[in-house]
Amino acid sequence: MKITPPYLLFIGDVTDQLSIKMAQSAAYWRPELCIGEMSVAGCTVTTGLTQHTISDAAKLGAKTFVLGFANSGGILDKKWLPFILEALDQGMDIVSGLHEKLTNFDEIVSKAKQCNRQLFDIRHPTSQFTTGTGRKRSGKRLLTVGTDCSVGKMYTTLSLEQTMTEKGMDVNFRATGQCGILVAGTGVAIDCVVADFISGAAETLSPDADEQHWDVIEGQGSLSHPAFAGVSLGLLHGSQPDALVICHALNRSHMRGLSNTSFPSIETTIELNLAAAKLTNPNARIVGISVNTSSVSVTQGREICAQLSEQFGLPCVDPVRDGTALIMENL
Repeated sequence: MKITPPYLLFIGDVTDQLSIKMAQSAAYWRPELCIGEMSVAGCTVTTGLTQHTISDAAKLGAKTFVLGFANSGGILDKKWLPFILEALDQGMDIVSGLHEKLTNFDEIVSKAKQCNRQLFDIRHPTSQFTTGTGRKRSGKRLLTVGTDCSVGKMYTTLSLEQTMTEKGMDVNFRATGQCGILVAGTGVAIDCVVADFISGAAETLSPDADEQHWDVIEGQGSLSHPAFAGVSLGLLHGSQPDALVICHALNRSHMRGLSNTSFPSIETTIELNLAAAKLTNPNARIVGISVNTSSVSVTQGREICAQLSEQFGLPCVDPVRDGTALIMENL
């Protein structure tokens, strides 16, 4: 898979900032690869990039039209087909991170062939995986885990990779979701792997390496989320992490998308993840806490992080506001 930049990030008519995580990820971590964004009437969020129409973006050299939004169930609404077809006509490849494949639509497949363009369903792995073995692998691994979905696991992982690289450490970011794959250009969308093979896919993603090499692995879901705990558990077992970073968001009362659920404490999240991690790595340990404090002021956020750091005896940071150097120093 080779996705050709620059990208035009299409965010449709989204009204929830978290739902454009894929577009936001590319805009933040790889702005040099992006021409800009495109939205339609009703959209109330933005990546902060310049707005362009498809034709204008094509004139500016855009090579790939990225469906930069997510929705419950990962459905590709037919109302977006005219935009996809126009982008193909304008010479762009199409990237989608939705569960529903671009290749499920005959008109898209036909137009892509006619225009000699490529379709990338990056959420759907094309490799064949085996079941996990639990065999001890060489090298070092860090996995981000969370109290919930969309609490900053990918951001924290990428921030750690950046910080470790700047420190001269031998490190690779291992993407496990569509957003991370768009940023990294490679990876495995772990939530689309057949359940029996999730841990095996995670083992393949992070193979044997030099003893001083770190793989920092993007976490998915949460062991406390009724819908996604199965994916989180398989990824945890297969990643065989030496280090775990707990990711958390302030002021949530229930699990994302499930108003009937209660929100887990950081204590519970630590207990659940350590117990599960020790199945494949008895020496797994928590090395830090990453908190999304965007719902409070900077001052309040830093006070909360300081309190959590004292409570758990671990470095605690907001990776957006303060970076992840303190967590790196605890590896």
